[in-house]
Amino acid sequence: MLVVDDDDVIRQLIEVNLTLEGFEVATAVDGQDCLDKVETVRPDVITLDVMMPRLDGWVTATRLRDQDATRHIKVVLITARAQEYDKRRGMGIGVDAYLTKPFDPAELIQVVRDLAGAPRD
Repeated sequence: MLVVDDDDVIRQLIEVNLTLEGFEVATAVDGQDCLDKVETVRPDVITLDVMMPRLDGWVTATRLRDQDATRHIKVVLITARAQEYDKRRGMGIGVDAYLTKPFDPAELIQVVRDLAGAPRD
């Protein structure tokens, strides 16, 4: 599990909730940090903020989907961008789930559980 968010509080909130549910969690502070860590962490699921410095979530998700080595990783976008256009954009990239901030931690945990247990097509 890799949690990617530039906001320390949000990143820690997600990390703590997932750790309490038994997930092994690594963190990254932005999209570039995510791409740098993904090969060593080898996550099954990545939670990914959209609006981040250096490399945003849109570009990061696209790069993850474009590479054979990371194409299989489940991606959950977690963002304040709640417009239908944004959701369609995320699904067009191929993300597996889209949650808007503020999010319900129980919903996030359920989404991650579902994705971690289901093979990607």
